[in-house]
Amino acid sequence: MTAAAVTGLPEPAGPTAAPRARLGETARAAGRAVLPCLIMVVGAAFAWPEVQPEVYLIGLISGLVVGLIALALVIVYRANRIINFAAADMGSAPATLAFLCFAAWGWPWWLVSLLGLPVAALVGVVVEFAFLRRFARAPRLIATVATIGVAQIFIFLSILMPTWFPDTDASNFPALVSGQITIGNAVFGGADLNVVILVPIVLVGLVAFFRFSVTGVAIRAAAERADRASLLGIPVRRLQMVVWGLAGLLAYLAIWLRSGYQVQNLGGALDPTLLLTALGAAVIGRMERMPTVVLAAIGLNIVDSAAFTHYSSPAYGAAIRAAIIAVALLVQRADPVGRLADAATSTWQATREIRRIPAELRGDRAVRVGYAVLAGLAILGLVLVPVLGSVDVVSQTTLIAIFAIVALSLVILTGWSGQVSLGQMGFVGLAGAVTGSLTTRAHWDIGLALLAAGIAGAALTVVVGLPTLRARGLAFAIMTLAFSVVTSTYLLNPGYSPVRGILPDGPVTRTRFLGVLDVGTPTRFYVLTVAVLVAVMAMAYSLRRSRVGRVLVGVRDNERAAQAFGVGPRGALITSFAISGFFAGVAGGLFVLQQNALDASNFSATEGLRVFSAVVVGGLGSIGGAVLGAAFVKATQYFMPAPWDFLASGLGLLLVLLVLPGGLGAACGRARDELLRLRARRAGIRVPSLVADTRVDEEPAITTEAAVTAAVDGAAHADDVTGVVD
Repeated sequence: MTAAAVTGLPEPAGPTAAPRARLGETARAAGRAVLPCLIMVVGAAFAWPEVQPEVYLIGLISGLVVGLIALALVIVYRANRIINFAAADMGSAPATLAFLCFAAWGWPWWLVSLLGLPVAALVGVVVEFAFLRRFARAPRLIATVATIGVAQIFIFLSILMPTWFPDTDASNFPALVSGQITIGNAVFGGADLNVVILVPIVLVGLVAFFRFSVTGVAIRAAAERADRASLLGIPVRRLQMVVWGLAGLLAYLAIWLRSGYQVQNLGGALDPTLLLTALGAAVIGRMERMPTVVLAAIGLNIVDSAAFTHYSSPAYGAAIRAAIIAVALLVQRADPVGRLADAATSTWQATREIRRIPAELRGDRAVRVGYAVLAGLAILGLVLVPVLGSVDVVSQTTLIAIFAIVALSLVILTGWSGQVSLGQMGFVGLAGAVTGSLTTRAHWDIGLALLAAGIAGAALTVVVGLPTLRARGLAFAIMTLAFSVVTSTYLLNPGYSPVRGILPDGPVTRTRFLGVLDVGTPTRFYVLTVAVLVAVMAMAYSLRRSRVGRVLVGVRDNERAAQAFGVGPRGALITSFAISGFFAGVAGGLFVLQQNALDASNFSATEGLRVFSAVVVGGLGSIGGAVLGAAFVKATQYFMPAPWDFLASGLGLLLVLLVLPGGLGAACGRARDELLRLRARRAGIRVPSLVADTRVDEEPAITTEAAVTAAVDGAAHADDVTGVVD
């Protein structure tokens, strides 16, 4: 983290540099910082000329608060190269505790406000020490997903704490500064003055800390090159605790200040659009320049305030903010050799795929019998669900199967292609709307409606993914997250949606499947869903074994090497977009038919993060692991009461990542390999691929005939090695 990244100004020039040149460079740096905000403000003024100036002041105040959360995102990203999805929730829990101490116990408001500062800093330190430090050597993607688990734990605490103090009203929390100012038709009270006074002080203090303090300079050095900083004696791990403590402090200040002009929602999770706005501001500032980040947050909130005043609905503001973030991503050229580009690309070592059974054991009778028994048990379990289970159990198992199809679409997109999608449920929702409309309005056959949903999902994913091929890195993740927010708040809202024609106009009806099969009962629809899941798993397995699958993995692991072999990376990524979107679209059609309705809340950004967590829990590169991860996440959601489902899913996610780095799928693969080793030893079968990591005391003599046989077997076995590009 250079001084220029902190202040937005260039590094001091040498004594011989001309003052005029230094002044010109400073002016250009300041212009680059102000330009994004200026463009947004001027655009809002031209789009809605009737909006009064006081509306812009409202956006300025809310933008300053969101800018604190954006800064918390940036400093963690610069220090750890991860996106902290718990950036806002880390401040929500300490702020909720402060409000409750004031409202329930009558503590002085200034005391609880000051006590919240060290508590918030301690929360950040505990998060780094207890969780993130365990992922210091893990792929950055895994550490990023770990923050989703941390966010769920804080959501659990924020919901649980108000239950300790029933009938407590914390909405009258006083402001630090009293008084009010009337500008136009708006009245700005003490809470607004708090923001205007305190946030600039915090920003100046933050700049001074990073620029002049010993700890701040050390943090900048460690952010630049952690290995070199360690060699110079800088305590990198201790500085990580300072960074996370500072992030918790900024998040607490943001939520505490935000509660003044927007009543704190005690007992509920924060609006995901808050995180999206902060993340969008950080992206506009290229995750490094703090002045640009804060000004971008101000610009986004000014546009949101003006849009809300013009349209009298928050739905349009969310769509416009998402469009601005998308444009910002498009105009930023990717830096293929920069540190940010390198950091944004995961090592993908977590995508541990289950290897095929070695050729030496495929014909073994015991192995065949074992697999037949496992298949029989799986089929028996699927049959017993509708036989012994209630209607609710059948419906919930059907939902798990649908969720597993969505997870499989992410295995192809993220696990095999390396494109992180945080808003997969947005594609699921719009494709489901297509199916619901076709079966309800046009009375299409379910088979044709599901096919149309798959095509719609593929087209949407390609449309959203194409612009991100230019930016790369975090572009697709941010774009899909924004798309998911727009889908749930705007596109699927019948009152505002510009695509009302594809939305069902009432309850979704189920027609026959292939013209003959009636799937109107929960049991029959369960059978159809399981059959579709098995078909999707078979297609995914065939895809991975084909040349297309090997090309996707090759581009993911080393794009330049793939290009050297004549593979077009963009064509491979577009193919992965289409295939993944097709599977997600089919899942969306099944979901809407199962629910007999289209509910936009089922396709929110929170659900998108949940399905992404399921894929990581199961294993990014594992087909069977995706099913296991979906069962784990959805089972905790369905079978545990709120808010304990947040705790179970959050802690469960972190425990799986800590204990089973490759996910449940990789754990099952390792257990299978141990059983195969045991079988090979008992049967006296030499399997090199299973004993390559074991010690051999005596190497037996190899005859010429054995050497030739081994060479032939090795050539045949080479086809089984994953990641080979034809």
